Amino acid sequence: MSRSVDLSREERALFNPAFMALVSCRVVQGHQKTGPCPLPVAITSAVMALQPAIRGLLPGTTAASVAKWVEENQAIRVVMAANAPGLANMVRPGILFALQTQLLSLDERARLTLRHRAIPTAITGTSDTVIAIQKTAQMLGRWLPTGGSTATVLTLLGVRL
Repeated sequence: MSRSVDLSREERALFNPAFMALVSCRVVQGHQKTGPCPLPVAITSAVMALQPAIRGLLPGTTAASVAKWVEENQAIRVVMAANAPGLANMVRPGILFALQTQLLSLDERARLTLRHRAIPTAITGTSDTVIAIQKTAQMLGRWLPTGGSTATVLTLLGVRL
C-alpha cells in the first residue's frame, strides 16, 4: 500500500500548502535578523522541521556548532537523503502559496523576505506537533546560517540542489 494512503488525518493536515507556507514563513522569520533567507535554506529548514527524527536531535541552543552537531549526529545525513526529496515536494507548494498571498517576497537573488506582521510572533497550534514544527522551523532559520555559507551548510547536511 502506498504511503499517501496510509497518512493519518493529522499528517494530511500538516502537509497542506497553507501549513507548509506557515512553516516556511517561520524559517524566514527566524532568519530575518541576518537578512533575507536564501531559498535553499528555507526549503531545507522546513524539510528538517517536518521530521520528528531530526527535531529530536537538534541542540537546545543556536550557539551550538552546526558542523559539530552534524558530525555527532551522522544519522541526519541518512534521514535527509531518505526523506528530503519527498518532503521538499510538499514544502515547495507552501512557499509558492506564501509568495502568491504575499506573506513572502522573493528577490532577484532567490532570497525570501517575510512581509511585516505577515504571521503572528507567538507560535500556536492545534497540536503539540504543529507547535513543535513551527518552533523548529524558526530555530533552524536562525541557526543554520551560523554554520557558514549556504553552500557549506547544505553540504554538511548532505543536501543536493
